[in-house]
Amino acid sequence: MTPDSHSFASSLLASRMRFRRFLEASEGLNLVLLWAAIAGLMVGMVGGAFRWLTSATLNGRVQWLESLPQGPALVASVLLSGGMVALGFYLMRRFAPDTSGSGIPQIEGWLAGFFPLFWWRVLPIKFFAGILTLGSGMVMGREGPTIQMGGAIGQMVSSWCRASTEQARVLVAACAGAGLATAFNAPLAGIVFVFEEMRPTFNNRLRAYQAVTMACITATIGLQLMLGQGPTLRLTQFAVPPLSSLWIFALLGLACGAIGHGFNRLLVWSLNCFATLHGLSFRLTGLCVGGFIGLVGWIYAPATNSGEDLVIWAFDTAVPTYALLLLCAVRFGLTLICYGSGAPGGIFAPLLSIATLFSLGLGQLILNWFPDWLPQPGVLAIAGMGALVAATVQAPLTAILLTTEITSNYWLILPIMVSCLAATLVAHGLGNRPIYTVLLERRLTDAGISLPKMSPRNEALDL
Repeated sequence: MTPDSHSFASSLLASRMRFRRFLEASEGLNLVLLWAAIAGLMVGMVGGAFRWLTSATLNGRVQWLESLPQGPALVASVLLSGGMVALGFYLMRRFAPDTSGSGIPQIEGWLAGFFPLFWWRVLPIKFFAGILTLGSGMVMGREGPTIQMGGAIGQMVSSWCRASTEQARVLVAACAGAGLATAFNAPLAGIVFVFEEMRPTFNNRLRAYQAVTMACITATIGLQLMLGQGPTLRLTQFAVPPLSSLWIFALLGLACGAIGHGFNRLLVWSLNCFATLHGLSFRLTGLCVGGFIGLVGWIYAPATNSGEDLVIWAFDTAVPTYALLLLCAVRFGLTLICYGSGAPGGIFAPLLSIATLFSLGLGQLILNWFPDWLPQPGVLAIAGMGALVAATVQAPLTAILLTTEITSNYWLILPIMVSCLAATLVAHGLGNRPIYTVLLERRLTDAGISLPKMSPRNEALDL
């Protein structure tokens, strides 16, 4: 064989090997994308059912209480809400203790190799316990349950398909993002959330991006097939504010950054306080917290629930400034109580309502004192939603996309970005850390896992 023919044969063999590796990689990629599409659709359907049943439970409870005389209605509200939360706590404590809270730290802990994820108990318990607690009027959001249920569905599909460890991690993370997309009908926010919030354990690989995107798209399709299309919050489409007013949005971000820092510190303090009470009686704590929420809801219903209807009401109603700020303070405290109790639920939705009330109140003050500075207070409120979420979670890109998607005010993205960036920088400057990182470390400490001695699995999520 001549040197030229030998070189040609070697080149041909190398080309065949490269083509074979390409086919094998493509086959693996196509399989994972197919699994992600199926799992994402399941997340959308389960999340849609969860949203519908939660709203039906909440509305049914309110309608039944309204049919009663005033005196019995008060007693029934306290007992019914207390009983629902206590039952949810019992299910959680008895069958799946790892479903308490939002569930996001648990998913991150599994991705990092710290915690197991038992999908067969997480999925049903989070579903029914979440319906009970959120349907009782607790000031919590549905995004925490849908994210944890999404991660559980991702693990379920990976176990059925006998996926590798790396493929399973991709599916769990992708379906967790699909859970956020389902909670708010916001697929872009779900995609970015995975890579921004779960960045320590989810390396930025193209295949992982594709799987996450696929899951969030099919989850949104499944949700809209069940509940219809349209934004989560049907708000006014505001005009774009002038560039000369952007400094006001920066100041709003500064204020939201300070509020977010205080919220994180108080939330951990609330969890520590309730940890002592849980040592006495877990179900009794649920009964008392639920009963208290039932009492508050009977006195003034807008102070309770996740807050989505409250946001729309605040935008559409001429509410005095003092009432907005007072209601903001009340919901701030109730969110700390509800989440601190360990009930299954998230904090995104309550944060959105708190930010709306605070920003609307601030916008009204600016409009009254300096009418030429800000033409519409509602613009400030929309930017404030993203700013407070960005400060608390330390995920500004997720906050920006989430706010624009749930309000459909895409033309306001520049002031939203200014507020979110300012809030993130201020909160970070004050020493604030991402709330879900803090909550994960708290769970690791409770489990007796020493962070310096145990390193998480930081290898890339490759396929």
